Amino acid sequence: MDNGAFASRQQFEKLYVDHHSWLCSLLRRKLGNSVDAADLAHDVYLNLIKKGRVPSTEDSRCHLTQIAKGMVIDLYRRRRLEACHLEALKLQAEPLAPSEERRALVTETLTQIDDALHSKPAKTRQALLLCKLHGMGHRDIATELKVSVSSVEKYIASGLRACYPFVPGLGP
Repeated sequence: MDNGAFASRQQFEKLYVDHHSWLCSLLRRKLGNSVDAADLAHDVYLNLIKKGRVPSTEDSRCHLTQIAKGMVIDLYRRRRLEACHLEALKLQAEPLAPSEERRALVTETLTQIDDALHSKPAKTRQALLLCKLHGMGHRDIATELKVSVSSVEKYIASGLRACYPFVPGLGP
């Protein structure tokens, strides 16, 4: 990174001019289409602008690649959540299907919950999902994760606390 100082507009422009087409090509290979690649490439640069810093010249491609990989993972995770939600909606009878606005809100909430849980340690996510999605008891989860029952309780409580802000009525 640039010695801690905030980057100038010219530094951002130089980074963009020097690496934008390369970044688009990289993302196009990863995503299989140029539309998503162009969107994510611009999001990478917006991310850097928000931070106010640009990487050093020798680290530019490595840094851009790292940010892009994270955004690709987020994109795939969001699409997987949306696909699961849409599949569940297909199983509902037509009169029970929610409005487009409701679907968008649910998808946004699921994405927020997924992001919140991914900010937690793996065992916290696993314990909460085993409990809530698979209906496993605390002892069974403890055996599965090779931890104590009290650890399972702490993991589940931590996972639920991470979800509280996104689910109305779930809070303590």
